[in-house]
Amino acid sequence: MRARRTVAALFLTASLALAGCSGIDSASSGDDRAGGIAKPAAQDAGAGAGYESDRQSSGAEQTKPKDPVAPAPTHIIRTAELAVEVEDAPKALAAARGTTASAGGHVSNESTERIDDTHVASRVVLRVPQEKYDAVLAELAGAGKLLSRKADAKDVTDQVVDVESRIATQRASVARVRALMDRAEKLSDVVTLEGQLSSRQAQLESLLAQHAALKDRTTLATITLVLSEKEDKGQKEKDDDPSFLDALGGGWDALVATGRWIAVAVGAVAPFAAVLGVLYALWRWVLRPRLARRPVSEPAVAAPAPAAGTGPGPGQD
Repeated sequence: MRARRTVAALFLTASLALAGCSGIDSASSGDDRAGGIAKPAAQDAGAGAGYESDRQSSGAEQTKPKDPVAPAPTHIIRTAELAVEVEDAPKALAAARGTTASAGGHVSNESTERIDDTHVASRVVLRVPQEKYDAVLAELAGAGKLLSRKADAKDVTDQVVDVESRIATQRASVARVRALMDRAEKLSDVVTLEGQLSSRQAQLESLLAQHAALKDRTTLATITLVLSEKEDKGQKEKDDDPSFLDALGGGWDALVATGRWIAVAVGAVAPFAAVLGVLYALWRWVLRPRLARRPVSEPAVAAPAPAAGTGPGPGQD
């Protein structure tokens, strides 16, 4: 009986031990399963959060406004011609020079002349920056009485772009020829490449000159200004009224002109008069004396006729 109790106690102890081990294993396996499930969930959550953040960032990039594209620069040639009547042309010309210098421009050409000793007229060509063109033009036009104004604007953007593109192409062509010259070994190849290089270099220099001329004309506007003084009508009327000295001068001019024409007529007649004089001298001193010395032949004397009423003598029939 006692032995049975001992066996039952041992069996119960072994059962309890096995149950504890199985519980620990199940608990650990459950923890592992829970951890395994939790990790992918966490990873999925993190991936979802990353995807969401990426989507938000991409959406933010898509909704972010792009920088505006800068418009292509335009190249315009501006020219103007002004005719202004002023009180004092030299003073107005000096003011125009000052205005041009203040705007950052320069005087290209200038000429001044005095007309009829009564007033002065000046013509000047000014070059001013494009951004100061309108301001300078308005100031010059307001210097006096505006007689005429002509302005012109020509868009040469396409021409400038074309020249710049041709310059880039020509430079690349020159570089290629120089590279071929560096690798050339035969003298004939070198001579041929030198000819090609000279031709393409000349074309490049011509394009660069065209580009420089276009740049100058599109950077600086050209203004041609004509300044004239108002003509003095009183002085003109005074000059129109003749005076004694004017009449005396006119008479002297007429006398000189008459004498000149007489001299011209005498000069034209002189050769004929000389020839006639020589002919008269020959006749007067050569031919005429000879004619005077020539003898005159006497005429034969006729027999006297018989008197009327006398008949024939005896023995005459």
